[in-house]
Amino acid sequence: MNAPGSLETLRRRNRGLVLHAVQAGGATSRVDIVRATGLSRTTVSSLVNELLADGLLAEGTDRVGGPSPHQTGRPPTRLTLEPSGGAVLGIHLRHDGIRLALADLAGSVLAEVLVDLDVDHHADAALTYVEETTNELLAEAGLARERLLGAGVAVSSPVPTRPRHGPALLTTWHDIDVAAALGERLGVPVQVGNDANLGATAERFFGAARTTRNLVYVMLAEGVGAGLFLDGRPYHGAKGVAGEFGHVVVAPGGRVCRCGNRGCLETVAGADALAAALPTRADGRTPDLDDVLEACRAGDPGAVRIVADAGRAVGTALAGVCTMLDPDLVVIGGRTAAAGAPLMGGIVETLQRGVPPSDESLVPVIAGELGSRAEVLGAVALAIARSPLAVPVLV
Repeated sequence: MNAPGSLETLRRRNRGLVLHAVQAGGATSRVDIVRATGLSRTTVSSLVNELLADGLLAEGTDRVGGPSPHQTGRPPTRLTLEPSGGAVLGIHLRHDGIRLALADLAGSVLAEVLVDLDVDHHADAALTYVEETTNELLAEAGLARERLLGAGVAVSSPVPTRPRHGPALLTTWHDIDVAAALGERLGVPVQVGNDANLGATAERFFGAARTTRNLVYVMLAEGVGAGLFLDGRPYHGAKGVAGEFGHVVVAPGGRVCRCGNRGCLETVAGADALAAALPTRADGRTPDLDDVLEACRAGDPGAVRIVADAGRAVGTALAGVCTMLDPDLVVIGGRTAAAGAPLMGGIVETLQRGVPPSDESLVPVIAGELGSRAEVLGAVALAIARSPLAVPVLV
């Protein structure tokens, strides 16, 4: 590891800035990169030449923009990301499925897939699926296996600072070192992070919270979690387990949670709790979260009430968080966020009642831009940040 202020760290950071400037511009020139990054012409020229030699950038023969009557000399050539330059894999191990996203080093997704799978109870099947599907995604993107530089994994569990084996709340994963097991199968370095934390990272850098320094991101899905950014930096807590929002007690004496406590927010606003409140379907199938969301969007009074009540419980829990942290923004993400107005209305209603009166307006509460993809995109960002070639984001 390099010291934060070392020349090597600075060089890697600047390489990341150049890669991001090219990715954001689509097809850009060295002069445009200087304007976008604030780096000197000499530094940009040196880094561009280095990235061209490494096969991470490509220089086209087409000119950037149209001819200018004021332009003299040779027009600038077009710089783009080299599609075969390198890639990382983002993996979201949900309780009930796996999402994989193959992306370039600037975070652009090249190939993506989602499969339903009982991840909680079938660890080996989940690992095998990731291994086999990675090869398929690389083939789909036209990339050789050696171009895969690393992987990030979002897990539905705390990831404490002190290393331990498998995620605590995934049933069959207690004796599995996720990073080591996938690293052996994929042949690349693998980083593991909590899914809500990585969802916050994705919304902070790619989504609805790009200009936000103090962020509370709430992930509502099979589980319930939160990710925090304070003063522009991710906050993971003293032991790395901050954000276990789903295990804040909102109904003392309520249902027993999978963590062993009673009345946790997850027992009220988690997917199982929402689905259990719906009546059995006409075909005899037990309802699931998709059924709740479909009925809610169709205006079914029962489903709307179920979702609104869940939102009120979330708002009650958020009131304490917002009173303590004073965030600029609350972003609601995860699959359940697709319920829309009934959920958001319930959250705002109890949040507004629960925070102390202030001369400032109530903290804004908005839906995330990335939806259920936020966590896998955060895993992509984690893999990029730990890659040997670029360090464009904080995770």
